Amino acid sequence: MELSLFTLNASHNFGIKVAEELGITPGLHEEREFVDGEHKSRPLENVRGRDVYVIQSLYSDDDCSVNDKLMRLLWFIGSLRDAAAGRITAVLPYLCYARKDRKTKPRDPVTTRYMAAVLEAVGIDCVITLDVHNLVAYQNAFRINNEHLDARKLFASHFSRQRGNEDIVVVSPDVGGVKRAELFRQTLEKTLGRPVGSGFMEKHRSAGTVSGERLVAEVEGRSVIIIDDLISSGGTLSRTVRACKNAGASRISAAASHGVFVAGADEQLADPALEELVITDTIPPFRVKSDALKNKLVVLGATSLFAQAIRNIHEGGSVVELLES
Repeated sequence: MELSLFTLNASHNFGIKVAEELGITPGLHEEREFVDGEHKSRPLENVRGRDVYVIQSLYSDDDCSVNDKLMRLLWFIGSLRDAAAGRITAVLPYLCYARKDRKTKPRDPVTTRYMAAVLEAVGIDCVITLDVHNLVAYQNAFRINNEHLDARKLFASHFSRQRGNEDIVVVSPDVGGVKRAELFRQTLEKTLGRPVGSGFMEKHRSAGTVSGERLVAEVEGRSVIIIDDLISSGGTLSRTVRACKNAGASRISAAASHGVFVAGADEQLADPALEELVITDTIPPFRVKSDALKNKLVVLGATSLFAQAIRNIHEGGSVVELLES
């Protein structure tokens, strides 16, 4: 099958970079708005029998809500299926509704599973995303092929240059992220060629309130890297920064794949004890307004990783080998 790549308008900049990495031109398409708020999207070129990849990062911005972006993606996927595309892969750098992955209250929705059902219903054959909140829930929710990329090699490469001579401890801001932090710690340790410590922060959440102050890590006099999948309000990260500072850490940095940065994040992350905050470009940091946060923010490009994954899948290669090589 021949390869076709479409990048929907809301993710145009990200998609163009992926296309450049692949050495191809994105396919022509139409996204049309109607006066009552409805819209349609469709390819403007032949996709019959083709291996089609559609890029749409599902976060809200000033122009579109998460739901608007999701609907545009679904209608476009449906139109590809009706146009007899051979295989359809949704490339979702940031996957929405992935944080509610289990019932924590009676009659809670499990939106991770519902998202999978909706995507499957319109005829998607495969999903590619980066650093979902709960990998096990993501993998179990889908009946179709689902590929999961992670940013640990990007972060390890960055911090090995910035913190190469320091005694480093990798800290997860909660118990749920320990596995993610451990994989990053192993990658960083391999990159540096010497031992890297580990630890985690106690965290309990109920009705939007976070509690728990215990830090399980030896950080005194050491350089700390806090690792997480996303930053929303910044509350979880800021409490971990304070705990590490109070425990005597000599230097504190943080990394998260997705910078959501909802209202209040600027204030939460203004603490000068946090020297550097590293994210990827799956979500542009357009909500960051304060100079205090802008000056410590580093954005790493993830487009090359997605381009390589698309190439490997299209050519029948291995995504696992891509991540581990």
